Amino acid sequence: MLGNFSDSVPAGKRKSAINHFWKPWFYEHVSSFLKKDQPDEEWIPLRHYYHRHTRSFFWEMEQIIPFGNQAWFRYLLGWMSPPDISLLKLTETEAIHELYDTYHMDQDFLVPISSLEQSINFFHQEVNYYPLWLCPMKVFETPIRGMVNPTKDEQMFVDIGIYGEPTVEAYQAKTTTRKLEKFVRDLGGFQALYADTYQTREELREMFDHSLLDKLRKQTNALQAFPEPYDKVSRAARA
Repeated sequence: MLGNFSDSVPAGKRKSAINHFWKPWFYEHVSSFLKKDQPDEEWIPLRHYYHRHTRSFFWEMEQIIPFGNQAWFRYLLGWMSPPDISLLKLTETEAIHELYDTYHMDQDFLVPISSLEQSINFFHQEVNYYPLWLCPMKVFETPIRGMVNPTKDEQMFVDIGIYGEPTVEAYQAKTTTRKLEKFVRDLGGFQALYADTYQTREELREMFDHSLLDKLRKQTNALQAFPEPYDKVSRAARA
């Protein structure tokens, strides 16, 4: 998919307000284009574009409401969607939470674009879950290095997102995620830290350049005042 901003809808072209509650979920809408013999284009209102994954929670809402994308549900009860994810988490039982932790994966990994094929093959071997979220992203070379920096030879990366239940028999949340983390670390890539990370403090420092942050923390006498990134994102540190 390729998108460009437009100030208006050209004459003869269709406006597609994809996010009305009675509309199919966005990923299903996108899948319909695969059945066509040639590329097509549509004009999507900006607010609808920004929230294109909100109702379907990417493609995970199907696991919460299996019938949520059926026409009868969308037209009759679609106005209730999406359910508030934070409320669902607050009201889930310990057993459901444990099942989610054990069998579900929500992870994003940023890998150099030259390693995309290798990465997809590895993720297929270890997780075998589709669809994958693939989003190109440029990591700029800057005079002052931050925590996320490009590799020596390239600045283009791809975010690979896994949102769902892996289908490999040997899947174990911690073991599998640590394999993916090491694979991405060796490529010079990065893990999105909204998700669970099982890296050690040293591994996280290897993945993310702490040099500038460490210098600032020393200059401001903040070493004991505030936790460093690992203490904020790692369950092991917070346990």
